[in-house]
Amino acid sequence: MDGVKPLETYDYLFCGRRRAHFVIAELTREVKIRIIDEASSPVVNLVPSKFLPRFASLEKARAELEQLAGNGAVDVKLLRR
Repeated sequence: MDGVKPLETYDYLFCGRRRAHFVIAELTREVKIRIIDEASSPVVNLVPSKFLPRFASLEKARAELEQLAGNGAVDVKLLRR
């Protein structure tokens, strides 16, 4: 997508099943990001990038994603692609 430079991608696994796919990206301008909800019949939303979180560094973005995986109390992990 023009204006978006993907840096890293991750699958969010819960009990061994992929529940979400995340992309850490650099934005070169304001864009609309396509979010697809595949829970039942797929629903596509275009979300302006101004509503998405921003991080000062790649490491801070990674740390935010790692918080999703929690402390290991449940079977949740991030798998880098």
